[in-house]
Amino acid sequence: MPVESSMTLFEHLAELRTRLIYCVIAVAVGMLLGFLLYPWVFDFLLHPYKAVVAADPSSSATGGKLLQVDPLEGFGVRMKTSGYAGIAFAMPVILWQVWRFVTPGLYPHERRYVIPFVVSALTLFVLGAGLAYYTLPRALQFLVNIGGDDLVTAFAPGKYFQLITYMMLAFGVGFEFPIILIFLQMAGIIDPGMLRRARRYAIVGICILVAVITPSGDPISMLMLSVPMVIFYEVAIVVGALISRRQAARAEE
Repeated sequence: MPVESSMTLFEHLAELRTRLIYCVIAVAVGMLLGFLLYPWVFDFLLHPYKAVVAADPSSSATGGKLLQVDPLEGFGVRMKTSGYAGIAFAMPVILWQVWRFVTPGLYPHERRYVIPFVVSALTLFVLGAGLAYYTLPRALQFLVNIGGDDLVTAFAPGKYFQLITYMMLAFGVGFEFPIILIFLQMAGIIDPGMLRRARRYAIVGICILVAVITPSGDPISMLMLSVPMVIFYEVAIVVGALISRRQAARAEE
């Protein structure tokens, strides 16, 4: 039995409140860091658009710069971008707090997975965000050209940064998919056999989910996220089977 399974509902709520406070503090510190590093973050996020303009200078009316039409827009963009950066910088703390919250419900031998969980979840999130960033120039090129040659772009910073950050967050969260499936198998909620039987439905569900969470809606981004998630689904089945064998062997001892 999990050692702390006798916690009351109020104790669980108090624990949840504590973990949320730590997450909020981490995000606030990350936002401050993002505010201080804003020039670097700005250039980093603007690079995909500059790559599109470099390939086709006639596609932009502003030469690859963003068009500010509201006197307050610059301040708002800096605050929003700092907020997105704060979430990214705080992700290790957030993942650690998530694990600390669910740890009381695990068996002692399952708690040794804390470091692999945090490291793998953080690595997958970074890989997902990195894939989104790599995909963005191609996605933007598609979106710029789909309207025809007689259209030129003059992106507003608010809309542009929202698209970029939402794309990176969507890919980062999507890459957490195998962690969720493996955790559900460790908890005994699902098993590898269920995942195998539901494979065809899962692939359709993944495509629908990707279409919903991908902000740009372009086929390039959807394909670049769907394929890894399908691969992750298969990897989760293999890992789940290994976990089941280990649990069965331990039960026989």
